[in-house]
Amino acid sequence: MAAPSSRTALGLAGAFVTGAFIVAQARVNAELGAQLGDGLVAAVISFGLGLVLLLVLLALLPAGRRGLGRVGAARRRGRLRPWQLLGGLGGALLVAGQGLTAHVLGTALFTIAVVAGQSSGGLVVDRVGLGPAGPQATTPPRIVGAVLMLGAVVLSVAPSISTDAPVVLALLPLAAGLAVATQQALNGRVAAVAGGSGTGSAQDENDSVVASVLPAATVNFVVGGAALAVAAVVAVLLLGPPNPLPSAWYLYLGGPFGALFIGLGAWVVGQVGVLLLSLGAVAGQIVGALVLDVVLPSAAGTPGLTTVLGALLTLVAAGVASAPWPLRRSAARNTGSDLPS
Repeated sequence: MAAPSSRTALGLAGAFVTGAFIVAQARVNAELGAQLGDGLVAAVISFGLGLVLLLVLLALLPAGRRGLGRVGAARRRGRLRPWQLLGGLGGALLVAGQGLTAHVLGTALFTIAVVAGQSSGGLVVDRVGLGPAGPQATTPPRIVGAVLMLGAVVLSVAPSISTDAPVVLALLPLAAGLAVATQQALNGRVAAVAGGSGTGSAQDENDSVVASVLPAATVNFVVGGAALAVAAVVAVLLLGPPNPLPSAWYLYLGGPFGALFIGLGAWVVGQVGVLLLSLGAVAGQIVGALVLDVVLPSAAGTPGLTTVLGALLTLVAAGVASAPWPLRRSAARNTGSDLPS
């Protein structure tokens, strides 16, 4: 088993990669939604393709099927409550918030609201022990890191903030950020149950990762996809059908990207908790978006100096939040091995 410091470093690296996949998915889904003329239908297509990929992997990998069986057994025995399987609703709420408010608030204010929700939600969710790592103390480094991360995002997107935006609408993306923090904790809980306990061999450890990640991601996609499908049906009935499906193959990569970051996030949250997953993922999103805007500039043009400085500050914030603190070690000693119910 890895030492705590190396485990934290590995978890933060995984969280950073998770954020990069989120950016890639967002860019692809935005283009798909624009061509379809319906962001909700685009989200349903993305969730559907991601679910198909996960089901194929479950069919090919026995460890994944065993993990899914453990999830079902845990549910029947009461170790998993029904509400603990609803993490996918957080992702659905985020996508719905994008479609309903992002075009009004602007991407900048929308992003700030979501990150504020994720950062504060990560502190609360970790404190109450909703995730698989159990309760984690709200230490000064974690608070400072969360504040620095919010400041970094504000610095990155400040030039794009519209002063005419109805700020009250930011309550929806703020709630979506809180829901995403809860989603990460619940997905981690499902992954912990699905992974079971191994014998310690390298092969067994690899099987345990597959057994934990695949079922957690699959449950997430089933729940979130179902919620989005209902919303999309209502939207089509009210607003009419979308445009024909575009032919560009890369527009359908959002689902696989989503499956990757949901599965990876379900593993990472068990390593470092919800707050560090959230902060590491935000850092990955900001830096990933910066790289994408440089390599493949969008209509907004290339990023400016404040965006670059903000991206660097996200890395500092994640590092500060992961700094060791005596209260964290004390909390860890007082935390039992059983998952909170």
